[in-house]
Amino acid sequence: MAEATALIEKIKLAQGGDQHAFRYLLEFFWNDVYGFMLQRTQNENEAEDLTIRCFGKAFEKIMTYNEAYGFKTWLTTIAKNLHIDQLRKKSNTNITTEASQEVAQKIADSAPSPEDDLIRKQRLETLLNTIKNLKPRYREVIQLKYLQELSIKQMAEKLNSSESTVKVKLMRARKLLAEILATQNN
Repeated sequence: MAEATALIEKIKLAQGGDQHAFRYLLEFFWNDVYGFMLQRTQNENEAEDLTIRCFGKAFEKIMTYNEAYGFKTWLTTIAKNLHIDQLRKKSNTNITTEASQEVAQKIADSAPSPEDDLIRKQRLETLLNTIKNLKPRYREVIQLKYLQELSIKQMAEKLNSSESTVKVKLMRARKLLAEILATQNN
């Protein structure tokens, strides 16, 4: 009975922020929580890591402890939830890895054929020739944006223009390019 009273006193002190009281609780319940985790994980390192995390969580949440339940039960519940979270993370990692492999296989299976490459090259050649036929001011903004991959800000600096002027030129250049390509495809 004296031990139970001492535990209740240490819990109250720990809730008040007393580090020595919490250290006492950690030492008192360490073997119980560690044994519980070792039984669940079957791995000493994992059990120790989860036990440390359990007591860390208990430090954070000690104010939520309800005296109606045993402190060991409360700690065990925290430990169990941490273990479940860890299992979920492992499961999600495995699912993500499997999904990534599946996507990679689909991409490999749908790699372009030589005919697709030829069509793409012809379209690119047509596009480049069309860009060459644009007026120099429009050709320049298209080349800076899509071939050199500059930002609007970088383009404005390079052209000694304002960003809004560059945006307008780029919009007009795109529109002209689309119109020319549409007439070529008809």
